[in-house]
Amino acid sequence: MSKEIINYLRQSAPAHHPGWGGPEYSSWQDEQLSWKNSCYVGDWSFLWDVEFQGPQALELFRNTGVNSVENFAIGQAKHLVQCDRNGKVVAEGILMRLGEDHFSSQGGTAFWSAFRADKDGYNLVWTEQQTFQLQVSGPTALAVCQAVTGEELLDIKFMHFREVTIAGRKVRALRQGMAGEIGFEFHGAAADKDVVNAAILKAGQAHGIRRLGRRTAMINHLEAAFPTSLWHFLPSSFGPDSEGYLEFIYANFDLKGIVPVLRGSFEGNSIDDYLFSPYELGWGRSVKFDHEFTGRDALEREAENPRRARVTLEFDNEDVVAIYASLFGADEPFDYLDMPHPHRWVNWADAVSKDGRPAGISSTPGYSLYFRKVLALAFIDVELSAPGTRVEVLWGSPGTRQTVIRATVAPAPYKQDNRRAELR
Repeated sequence: MSKEIINYLRQSAPAHHPGWGGPEYSSWQDEQLSWKNSCYVGDWSFLWDVEFQGPQALELFRNTGVNSVENFAIGQAKHLVQCDRNGKVVAEGILMRLGEDHFSSQGGTAFWSAFRADKDGYNLVWTEQQTFQLQVSGPTALAVCQAVTGEELLDIKFMHFREVTIAGRKVRALRQGMAGEIGFEFHGAAADKDVVNAAILKAGQAHGIRRLGRRTAMINHLEAAFPTSLWHFLPSSFGPDSEGYLEFIYANFDLKGIVPVLRGSFEGNSIDDYLFSPYELGWGRSVKFDHEFTGRDALEREAENPRRARVTLEFDNEDVVAIYASLFGADEPFDYLDMPHPHRWVNWADAVSKDGRPAGISSTPGYSLYFRKVLALAFIDVELSAPGTRVEVLWGSPGTRQTVIRATVAPAPYKQDNRRAELR
C-alpha cells in the first residue's frame, strides 16, 4: 500500500499556485530583491483560517503539539508543530491565542487540529473564517506599517499581535518575518482585503514596496530556512494516526487546487522514507518535554541521538548550467530546473549521497538572484551537516536521463536572520 501511495503522488498533476496574485508584477528579479533592499507585500490569503473556541481548546493544542503552551499569553502566536506517534510531522502552522479559550490557526495545523477535535471529541467548536493575510517584510517594512496604521508599533514583540486600523478597517497585526527580515502580517475580514492592500501599497510607495508574485514567492522561505509542507516536505498524512484525515479535509475544506504531488530522484521503499521529524526539519528548539503529546516517546529517543539535520545546499554553478545546456544538445535533455523555482505547487525530493553512500534528501531547489546560486533546503546525515562538506545530488526523475549535481553544505538559514531585530 505504501508503494501505491508513492506511485499515486508521482503521477498526480501539480496545480498552479492558488495564491500570491499574478505570476509576477514588476519582474521576479525585482520582486526577489525587495526583501534585501526595501520590502514587499505578499498575499497569503489562500491559507485556510480556522478558529477554535471552547473549554478544551488549549488542551487540544497541548495534546497534539510539541510546543509548550504553559506560558502562552493572549496576544501571542506560536509556530505549532504536530506529529504522529512516530514523531514525524503531520502538520505545522501559526497558532494565535485570541482569548482564554479562543484560538486562530492557519494552514495545515488548522486542518489537523479540527480533525483531532472532532475525532477525539474535544469540548470546543471550530469554524472556518473568511479572512485575508497580507504580509509586509523587508528592511523598510516597519516604516511602511507605521505609515499605513498611523502607529509606532514598537510595542509589538516578535510573534505577538494586536489590533490596529488600516483604511478604517480593524485588522490584527502579527509581527513575524518569513523573509528573515522584520515583518508584519495583517489579518482581517476577506471583504476588506482590497482596501487594506491598496492602502499598504500607497503607504509603501515612498519606501520602495513591491508586490510579491508567485514566480518567486517561496524563495524567501528557502533563503530564510522555513520548510513548508507539500513544498519542502511531505506531511505524515497516510499513517495509522491519519485514518480518515484526507476524507475529513475533502469534506470540510476547499483545497483551492493544492494536491500532494511528488517529484525528484529519491526513490523510497515506503512513504515513511519521505517523512521528517521536527529535529530533521530544524525545529528541535520548539520541542518541549514539559507535557504529554502525540509522538513524545519517539522524539525523546531522537533528541538523544539526532540522525539528520536541516542544511542549505549550494548547487555548483557549472553543473546547473550543464542542465540548461542539455536543452540545446542532441541527447535527451535533463529534467528542467525551473527558474527561479517551480511555478506549480509540488513537493520535491532528490537523493543526496556522499562518496556513493545515501546521505539524505534535497528538497525543492530555487535560484537566489541576490546570492547568484541555486539553493535547496536539505535534510542530511548529521555527520555531513558541517558547512563546507561536499555532497552529490542526483538530478532527474526515475526513468529519465539523470545527472549528478555537486553541492556544498551551507548553513540554514542561508541569509542572515533579522526577524527579531529591535524595532526603532
